[in-house]
Amino acid sequence: MGKIIAVAVPKGGVGKTTTAVNLATSLAIAEKHILLVDVDPMGTCSQALGISDKDVKGGIFDVFNFSKSIEQVTHNTYIPNMKFIPSRLKAYLDEERLSKLAENKLLLRNILRSEIFNYDYIIIDCPPYLRGLTTSALLAADSVILPIRQEFYSLTAATKLFEHIEWIKQHGNSLLQIEGILLTMYESRTKVSTLAQGELLKQYSSQLFKTVIPQNTTLTEATFNGKPAVLFNATAKGSVAYLQLAEELMQRENHFYN
Repeated sequence: MGKIIAVAVPKGGVGKTTTAVNLATSLAIAEKHILLVDVDPMGTCSQALGISDKDVKGGIFDVFNFSKSIEQVTHNTYIPNMKFIPSRLKAYLDEERLSKLAENKLLLRNILRSEIFNYDYIIIDCPPYLRGLTTSALLAADSVILPIRQEFYSLTAATKLFEHIEWIKQHGNSLLQIEGILLTMYESRTKVSTLAQGELLKQYSSQLFKTVIPQNTTLTEATFNGKPAVLFNATAKGSVAYLQLAEELMQRENHFYN
């Protein structure tokens, strides 16, 4: 039986989609069977994977409104061992309808639990807010990764998510765990980074990933080229960091089961 991991934090611009896509790809490179699910209405996972609208035959919205099955919207990718369910919205009204459908908070959980035996990991990329789709993802997930930048507002967003996770545990998913806090876009030897790390260590030392994702232009360039960074330039610092994150995650799993 596989594991469902939500990548979530109520703030944009922290590398959430970059983390979801590159972690999923890194795990697939390690020969794990992966399903990447995009529930962010912006649909940026498709862009990061270089999948155009004409190649998309359906998305999670179609499953939510019962017009297509999960099998019909699950796409093969050019990455061995990795499949993908996009967030495919054609118009603003679709986003409004998706938000309404997401009010059925256990719908995503029921959809993904039917697939969990087919994959080692299901990675969910969440929107940058807590209510609706993110709540549905957290109710479906076994654990959550929080990507945050070395800035005050990201630390505040992490606190809000921790509070929301406690609410989730009391209202439908008591087994939800913190997989880890991931420091992204990290720049060493700056006053801000020192302050941010100090605050994180003070509040969440036991929940920090050892791996840190550095500020790296390859991560941005890869998105413009429609490829995960770990495939675009595997030797770049950002790519190496995501490969290390996947290794750290797998080692945790091995330690848990051994």
